[in-house]
Amino acid sequence: MNENSIQLPEDPVALAALMDQVAAKFAAAPFAAVTEDQLVTTAEVMESARRRLDGADAALLVEISDRNAVRKVGLFSLHQFLAQHLRVGDGEAKRRRIAAEAIGQFSSLTGATLDPALPATATAVADGAIGGGHVREIAAVMDRIPSAVDAETRGRAEAQLAAIARDLSPAGVAQAGHRLLAHLDPDGQVTDERDRARRRGLTLMPQDRQLMSKVRAQLSPELRANLEVMLGQWAAPGMNNPDDPESPRGAADLADPAVLAAAAERDTRTAGQRNHDALLAILRTAHAASGVPAGKLSTELVVTVTDKELAQRAGVAVTATGTRLPIRELVHVAGAVQPHLAVFSAATGKALWFGRGRRLASQDQRLMLFARDRGCTAPECSAPFARTEAHHLTEWRDGGATDIDNLGAACGRHNRSVGHQVGQWETQILLDGPDVGRVAWRPVADTRRDWRVNQIHHAELLPDLGPHAPPAPEDSRVEAYLTRLLTA
Repeated sequence: MNENSIQLPEDPVALAALMDQVAAKFAAAPFAAVTEDQLVTTAEVMESARRRLDGADAALLVEISDRNAVRKVGLFSLHQFLAQHLRVGDGEAKRRRIAAEAIGQFSSLTGATLDPALPATATAVADGAIGGGHVREIAAVMDRIPSAVDAETRGRAEAQLAAIARDLSPAGVAQAGHRLLAHLDPDGQVTDERDRARRRGLTLMPQDRQLMSKVRAQLSPELRANLEVMLGQWAAPGMNNPDDPESPRGAADLADPAVLAAAAERDTRTAGQRNHDALLAILRTAHAASGVPAGKLSTELVVTVTDKELAQRAGVAVTATGTRLPIRELVHVAGAVQPHLAVFSAATGKALWFGRGRRLASQDQRLMLFARDRGCTAPECSAPFARTEAHHLTEWRDGGATDIDNLGAACGRHNRSVGHQVGQWETQILLDGPDVGRVAWRPVADTRRDWRVNQIHHAELLPDLGPHAPPAPEDSRVEAYLTRLLTA
């Protein structure tokens, strides 16, 4: 043993505690007292240690995944464990999962330990030569290699990328990966239908502060061709212009040519704005023709406002799929759907209306749950109301009634997770505190944790904005709309 070596514990828990102590000591280290060369050496050693820890992190996550240890804290997946229990967030949780899947040694169904998906990359991480950023870039390049490329060639490509990564930054690995992909499939002829099917997708990104949403998509050739044909008709200059009451609606080939030509002269929208308005018009037409059964909450709106906001003619509309609508836009949308209004006390947040007792929640009770909960009430669950069930806080089989004060919205997975065993959840409605009236969750027998509510669907429940609050909308249509709802 080297004379400078330190005898370290074998127990992972003790090692983790020691690492925490070392980190605390390091944070107070006298860096100003060392030379520039020592500073550089320290940074290099720290980076090497950090990269080795990426490998240790992957091994730990593999073990947690294989043994489903996340159930001990009432969760269902490794992603939830990272994002919610360790509070690293969805983005970082995804990055760590990608790294673990690439360099971790998972177990097969028979219990045998499998080799890492990227063996050369895993070795480089264990050596402290590359880190998680390199791993993710290598994994991304490997994912884009066409399915038709044979396993031996894929293996050589991974080894080459891992070797390159030892001398490059993650961005450099990405650039080298582009050249490697161009070499493997220079004219795109190797890519086949399997690759396109694997990469297809369309994702609505979260709404920003202005309630706008970006779309991230990989469109198949068939979808793109069909979309281009539809937009060519519905997004033609002059068509479906929301700012022009004389603009023709529908497809251009059904419009009067003279009317369309005149509307096109008045049309000042960009091509992107015309595409947006065309897609909205297409969806409105499809919705009107879909014949969705009346009363289905995923096709309805609930206007959720407090009595204070109602007096100021300001509020937020929330759809069953989780989209937030400004009150002005609600007036336009409500013409195509069945609207409902739920009013709460601004002081307590409690629902002012209560339902009746029976096993299945009534339509009115579902509407009240929608207005109160807006989505799954489990901590940090983003499932919108359209994907929830009426969960009995005191179970029906245990004598619980189907009353609004014994019901909460819960997605199917969280609803099934409630029980009396370790690894399950218990629920209740809070009777005091700042979240009075809200559904709260806690892992069974986990005395370390307080009751928790889900704030994701209630981001507006912040302290009063005071004198800088935005003025209430003065649109007379809003006032008339709310008056009609209240007096209907």
